[in-house]
Amino acid sequence: MRSSSRHPTRIRLEDEGRERVLRAMGKFFGTELDIELSEFNADRVLDFFVLELGAPVYNQAIGDARGFVQDKLEDLEAEFFEPEESYAE
Repeated sequence: MRSSSRHPTRIRLEDEGRERVLRAMGKFFGTELDIELSEFNADRVLDFFVLELGAPVYNQAIGDARGFVQDKLEDLEAEFFEPEESYAE
């Protein structure tokens, strides 16, 4: 993503992924919206969406992953917990 003095973000698209998304955007805008995007405008639209959606989507994914791992850890304890027994009791 281009640097922005207004809203810096750590969300980045690798060059190959960025090019793929730009091509898909061009195709989508052309076929679905009948709008021809220049490279400059496509780049700006992508930067906008990464800025606006990148962090919320990323944070949601982290929250979902955390919940998944927590559920698995709880399952692990329930599945493999071994009661402690002793002859001394």
